Amino acid sequence: MTVSEARANKAAEPAQHTEAETGTTPGAEAGTGPGKTAQGTTQGPGTEPGPGPKPETGTTPEAATDPEAAPARPRRRQARGEARIAQLLEAAATVFTTSGYNGASTNAIAREAGVSPGTLYQFFPNKEAIAVELGNRLTHRWRETYGAAFVHSHLELPLDRMLDAILDPLIAFNCENPAFAVLTHGSEIPGVISQEHDALHETMLTRTEELISGYLPDLPADRVTRIADTAFVVFKSGLDLVMAHDGPERQAYIAELKAVMYGYLHPLTCTRPTGVTAHDTDTP
Repeated sequence: MTVSEARANKAAEPAQHTEAETGTTPGAEAGTGPGKTAQGTTQGPGTEPGPGPKPETGTTPEAATDPEAAPARPRRRQARGEARIAQLLEAAATVFTTSGYNGASTNAIAREAGVSPGTLYQFFPNKEAIAVELGNRLTHRWRETYGAAFVHSHLELPLDRMLDAILDPLIAFNCENPAFAVLTHGSEIPGVISQEHDALHETMLTRTEELISGYLPDLPADRVTRIADTAFVVFKSGLDLVMAHDGPERQAYIAELKAVMYGYLHPLTCTRPTGVTAHDTDTP
């Protein structure tokens, strides 16, 4: 074959394009791929996978670039993804509470949520990721709860009312979120949750010391530390009893816990100067 004949045959062959040239994967439309919508944008976390919205017929280039003219489907899809995550986390909280962390599984969580395991894996790769996300959300809410409970305006209250103001929201949070106790105790819990819980423990001890020091300003610092440590352990032990019961019996144990705390702290208030208020303390 001559050189001219070879060139002629080459020109007659159909054009071949590799995947790298076209930017597509086998069986995928141009401009799309795993994790992308039909418009070529990457899906972020919290969105349900699926084909993106296709341009309507007759759409002009101006309409495609106009934010007001663009369809709102991606935003709705993101909202659906966030709702799905909330649904899965609520189901996980139930499973962790009833089965413990070790006894829980992604299949059980998916079943409790009423979705397939495949749907769950679109949002979380494994049980640990679910526990970490749920633990983070509960920890954030716990910070808000004890932050509102340990306020210095409560120093102006009589001891019994101060205990109500501090203990009631803490007890209510734990009763409403039993998974929080499951995810903050036990050696099998993911390390990041345990570390966060240890930091919370230290912060709450510090806030307890500040409150006792403000309520009993004449006590030496080492005595305040011992009282705070003791009161904290008494509360945690009493909370375990409260959590182990329901209904009227739970309320009875809450009353017993407050009675113990009051009986321990009340004798100390006999030396409390009269007229001490939250404004007399230097704590922030």
